[in-house]
Amino acid sequence: MYTTSQALKCFQLYCDLTSKYCSIDLAVIDRRTGNVIILAKESIDIDVDPQGAWKFV
Repeated sequence: MYTTSQALKCFQLYCDLTSKYCSIDLAVIDRRTGNVIILAKESIDIDVDPQGAWKFV
């Protein structure tokens, strides 16, 4: 299950990506780590940890 910090950060990232006309292909929670993985366009991979910090992978 995702945290509130993750949900807020993911929503912000979704808005930023779609405002730049980047389609979001997949968003899934990695059950091993609890991180949210966002795959967008062809080469954008974003990892959001439970505290809401994110990074490009």
